[in-house]
Amino acid sequence: MTFPDSLRFTVITLSDRASQGVYEDLSGPAISELISAFFKVRDIQVEITNRIIPDDPEQLTDLILKLREEGTEVIFTTGGTGLGPRDFTPDVVKPLLDKEIPGIMEMIRVKYGALKPAALVSRSIAGVTGKTLVYCLPGSRRAVQEYCQEILPTIIHSIKMILGIDDHNC
Repeated sequence: MTFPDSLRFTVITLSDRASQGVYEDLSGPAISELISAFFKVRDIQVEITNRIIPDDPEQLTDLILKLREEGTEVIFTTGGTGLGPRDFTPDVVKPLLDKEIPGIMEMIRVKYGALKPAALVSRSIAGVTGKTLVYCLPGSRRAVQEYCQEILPTIIHSIKMILGIDDHNC
């Protein structure tokens, strides 16, 4: 198998208010900007789709399953990773994963939690469903910046592993 000519990303913002137009989604577009800039300097083509949905577990499940079936390589969610009554994103995503990737989120929580203890209560998760990477990020622009700084450098290698491409130069 070969590495795709173009990587398809979907960024899903979970927010009742943003989906109703009450306020502008800032974290979803921030993720898209970071993805675009990261892969542009590596000369890798990306297609990025942004979606805003309400805090609705069924809608999130259906969308992730649809994107997986369509062959989307990477899904980022933003929002719903905290402890609030409407924060359910990791609870919905985790059962959809074939493999969890705990290390990346554990490292992010420890690194940023050392400076900002509130980061330690994030329930963000990462994993693979089918051949699709899924990353659940908090809903703030600052958190998105921090998380993407750590996640984006792992994506190319992760996709190669999923596709069975030997990337280990001995």
